Amino acid sequence: MGTRNWGWVVARGVAAIVFGLCALFVPGITWVVLISFFSAYALMGGIAAIVAALSRETRADRPWGLLLMEGIAGVAVAVLWVLWPAATSLAFLYVLGGWAVVSGILEIGTAIRLRRTIQGEWMLALAGVLSVALGVTVWLWPLAGALALVWWIGAYAIVFGALIIAVGLHLRRLKGGRPTGDLPSHPGTRQQHA
Repeated sequence: MGTRNWGWVVARGVAAIVFGLCALFVPGITWVVLISFFSAYALMGGIAAIVAALSRETRADRPWGLLLMEGIAGVAVAVLWVLWPAATSLAFLYVLGGWAVVSGILEIGTAIRLRRTIQGEWMLALAGVLSVALGVTVWLWPLAGALALVWWIGAYAIVFGALIIAVGLHLRRLKGGRPTGDLPSHPGTRQQHA
């Protein structure tokens, strides 16, 4: 996740917030439309992660493999919805839960890999924890009230989006203050000068 890709990261966060606001303020929206919005968000997030993974700025010491897997998972969720729409809504809940868990684990892994490269990696780790929590909740209570599930997903998307935007803006500041690709060290890894 290099500094050149900060715009994609922010766009992903904005898409999550828009999706979350739609879920919270238009709860009467049909389940099919809601899943379609979620699939569009998963597709956009997947493409953003793939672009970041395949960027020229990506180096061997960066977690490009985790980003690529996260991107492929997001695109796969969108493709599954296009292939099997409304008839598989309940099955799609399990797919959604699986995507959230896998995506969250990969985000946590990316944050762990970046902890010595950039500051503020905790925001990405927290977004990953929220993703895992959403996935587990969907698995445990798939038939919960539709309205409650819509609100939970909406709230998750807003918090997740805000955290991802913060990561993107942090990357933008890094790009403006340092040569591209030169990310600051974690405070614990800086050398003390006498």
